[in-house]
Amino acid sequence: MNYRHAFHAGNFADCMKHALLVRLLHALRRKETPFAVLDTHAGRGAYDLSAPEAERTGEWRGGVGRLLGLADAGPLADYVALVRALGAPARYPGSPALVRALLRPQDRLVCVEPHPEDHAALAARFRGDRQVAVHRRDGWEALRALTPPPEGRGLVLMDPPFEQEGEFDRLAASVALLRRRFRAGILAAWYPIKHRAPVRAFHAALAAGGARDLIAAELWLRAPTDPARLNGCGLVVANAPFRFAEECGPMLAAMLAALGARDSGEGWAVTRIVEE
Repeated sequence: MNYRHAFHAGNFADCMKHALLVRLLHALRRKETPFAVLDTHAGRGAYDLSAPEAERTGEWRGGVGRLLGLADAGPLADYVALVRALGAPARYPGSPALVRALLRPQDRLVCVEPHPEDHAALAARFRGDRQVAVHRRDGWEALRALTPPPEGRGLVLMDPPFEQEGEFDRLAASVALLRRRFRAGILAAWYPIKHRAPVRAFHAALAAGGARDLIAAELWLRAPTDPARLNGCGLVVANAPFRFAEECGPMLAAMLAALGARDSGEGWAVTRIVEE
């Protein structure tokens, strides 16, 4: 994939990933002890939906644009209210903005972004914010350098752009590494679904890597049979909070009802890849 997120911000994949991220963050907030969030592929932090890039694709209109128009967002209400509070539909908040909005005074966010322009925009956004650190470095390298956090609890979000070969392999290896280095941490790894073969191989690699307690939440808008098209996406979560797997189903169902085109191949699933 040749990828710049400004073209795709607020699309169905963003909505799915970020709605589940918001649910994970609310779970972390249930305990008063501090937590840290590491965002390994942070991007710019927010995106102008009237910019030429967003207007060229219009993908946000079939994603967050539809969700903002719901009279009752149901299980997606927390996510929809948050993106609206952070500027949608004029601007779409990326994962750093969503995470920062849910930090308490005792919590921290660490953002990693290698692209010089995106890093500069992200650093400017959080300049002077003592709860946020912004690094210009490789996200995969940062996993070893920045984990485990001193707080001892938190979340690692891995959301690579999949513009290079081997991203599925790097994700699987990183999940295995973090389950050893940061056993108490929640791990969330996003991946595209174009066709099923790479996803099956990814899930098999995760299981073979020795990590326990792995859940895959997936949403697809059409049958995943075209390797040249983003047909759906998934989020693998390791060490998920209590009842997260049960909560995912209604969220994915509500999202498909709002964003789907009633295609015969559309669907969603929550699968336990490896037991606890």
